[in-house]
Formats: sequence, structure tokens, C-alpha cells
Amino acid sequence: MSRPAEAVRLDDVEPAAALADLTEISSQIESAVVFRADGSMLASTLADDVRAERLVGSARELLEAATASPAGAGRTLTQLEVALREGSVFVVLDGELGVAATTTSSPTAGLVLYDLRTCLRSLSAPDPEESAAPPRRRRAKKTADA
Repeated sequence: MSRPAEAVRLDDVEPAAALADLTEISSQIESAVVFRADGSMLASTLADDVRAERLVGSARELLEAATASPAGAGRTLTQLEVALREGSVFVVLDGELGVAATTTSSPTAGLVLYDLRTCLRSLSAPDPEESAAPPRRRRAKKTADA
């Protein structure tokens, strides 16, 4: 159901797999897309690429509008929600990646935002082998003779 991500893999977690996990744990999310800051889409839950690209475009427009507002001046935007009678649109940014999602009406906003942040973290998490602390050297036991 997701658009091929041209073999894009981010730290061994494919964006499509991250979206599959997201929609599995969050029953309020109807559709979602993962995209880069430049607007290129990495994966989508929508079968129609045109609708998926439109969601990415709308998310970017919402981010630009929120950043351009007087309340957003000098602040770093990390998430937003636009509530409509029929449902909501959520956008979350984490570094160079973003995720946008549409939901059912009256979603639990905090839970949806948490799930979207978790989705993005799964894509940008450091490789466990690289982030693991180096093995500690054990000191030789001192003997009574020493």
C-alpha cells in the first residue's frame, strides 16, 4: 500500500515499515506519510500517490504558515495539529524527517502526537552497535603477593 521508497533505508528501518507499525498501534490514524524536509516522500499508507503527495504538500504549507505567523517568529516548530469537524491533520518534524497524518474526528491529540514522534524516532534512531559503549576493560585483580 505504500509507495516504493527507492530502497531508502534510514538506520535499517524502512519508512514503509515504520508507517505500518504506526497504523497498527494507532487506531485513530487514517492515513500517514513520511517525508524529508525538502518535501520528497519516502513512504505512504495511501494507495494513491497523488493523494499522498497532496498530503505532503499540505503538511509543508501548514508548517510554513505556522512558522510565518507572529506566534511562530523565532521559534522552532516541531509539531502541529489542525482540527477539523471531520478529523484532524497532524504534522511532526524530527531533524530532516517529517510525518503527516490524518485522523478520525476528535482524536486524542497527545496520543497521536506521541505515536508520530515514536514513528520518526524509529527512523532516526542511532545504530545500536554504533551507540553502544565500548567494552570496559577489566582490571587485573591484585594478588596478596603484590
